[in-house]
Amino acid sequence: MNRFSVEYFEKNDGSLPVEIFILRQRIKMRARIFRTLELLEIKGNELREPFSKSLGDGFFELRVSQGKDTCRILYFYATDKRVILTTAFTKKTKRIPFSVIVQAKQYRAEYEKRIRNNV
Repeated sequence: MNRFSVEYFEKNDGSLPVEIFILRQRIKMRARIFRTLELLEIKGNELREPFSKSLGDGFFELRVSQGKDTCRILYFYATDKRVILTTAFTKKTKRIPFSVIVQAKQYRAEYEKRIRNNV
């Protein structure tokens, strides 16, 4: 079975927003996140709820819970079985904050622009 390649979106300054978010989490949450990312790598676009949910417009959310804490990682699929992790946040309400969605879309546009310019 061919695995998917799970990659962090890299900003122009070289920082990786999702990696920074993950490393700031408590150890048990980090472990749960990495375990769920491994599931995404193995199952890719076949991963479903409760681990992954489509948000429309080509975006998905990776759903991770540890105890009472819940976080979400937004991602999209790119060519060659690549999964690009764009943004992450701690879930405190039922809705995804609008600013998180806007940021994820900006990162995807930036990613796609880089791919076009490198080809």
